[in-house]
Amino acid sequence: MSTSALGVPLSVLDRSRTRQGESEPEALRQTVRFAQQAEDLGYKRFWVSEHHSVPGVVGSAPTVLAAAIAGATSRIRVGTGGVMLPNHQPLVVAEQFGVLESLYPGRIDMGLGRSVGFTNGIRRALGVDKDAVDDFAAQLRELLGYFDGTQQVHPQVHARPGEGLRLPAYVMAVGEGALLAAELGLPLVIAAVRGEDELLGWINRYRAGFRPSAWGDLPYVVLASAVAVADSKEDARRLLLPEAWASAYSRTRGVFPPLEPVDAVLAREMTEKERGFFESSLQGQIYGTPDEVGTTLQGLIARMGADELLVTTNSFDRAELLASYQRLIDLA
Repeated sequence: MSTSALGVPLSVLDRSRTRQGESEPEALRQTVRFAQQAEDLGYKRFWVSEHHSVPGVVGSAPTVLAAAIAGATSRIRVGTGGVMLPNHQPLVVAEQFGVLESLYPGRIDMGLGRSVGFTNGIRRALGVDKDAVDDFAAQLRELLGYFDGTQQVHPQVHARPGEGLRLPAYVMAVGEGALLAAELGLPLVIAAVRGEDELLGWINRYRAGFRPSAWGDLPYVVLASAVAVADSKEDARRLLLPEAWASAYSRTRGVFPPLEPVDAVLAREMTEKERGFFESSLQGQIYGTPDEVGTTLQGLIARMGADELLVTTNSFDRAELLASYQRLIDLA
């Protein structure tokens, strides 16, 4: 597991996106296969996400999927990016990660977020309200307490397995969540999707407010971004188009479609509104030749003081996507 020439380790977050003409079970099997390929390439971590009732995204049970991935790999760290804590009881999450860490010691990461289902129907099905996100801090403290034996929300209740185990916990944060990560002494995962000044502001506040804890002695910033690398800048940009169209489609229709081939996306006659969302989704994405991407990432990582890069790229053609990840790790 090497640190890249970019100066930081490289990791992968996959959302188990379906492709046009592909079944949902096949998409999940491809996620496991992708994890094996990422391990062979030398990536540090492979994380999976949590989405409920979202067409085109089948990663609904991240701890179950993480178990399958850990069982199919041997070296790469495996985790979640993330388990959405407001959707679950902290005890159950502690038990799930306790099982994972017990079965695959030293390889499990517990990435945690604060989102809830994005429609009223999904939230009702999950048994949560929209304002459940407001309880994230208390839930996170309770969850951590199950591992170190300090939780008092439910006296005499213990996570078995879980209590006494040590596995890294990460906060997937947007805005104020960065301050909670700092208060609890946890690593921060933050997406490079906002303006650079705003992003740097939250990272600086996280570092300034960080309190060393049993979970971490020093601040640790994982920067998440889509990155596409190809022989030409145009070819790299093409890799990003299927996800850009899916994003535009979701903004205008409320659902994510399966990823389409690039040529099908380019052949679409988009409305002015769709075109606006399509183009805006490409803003801030990092793409180009290896030299171009290397220069861009080196600058971004240096300006943000990032400790790790979490690559989140999706595209229709899995072979071309893997080649992009290969070119990126080749920067090492």
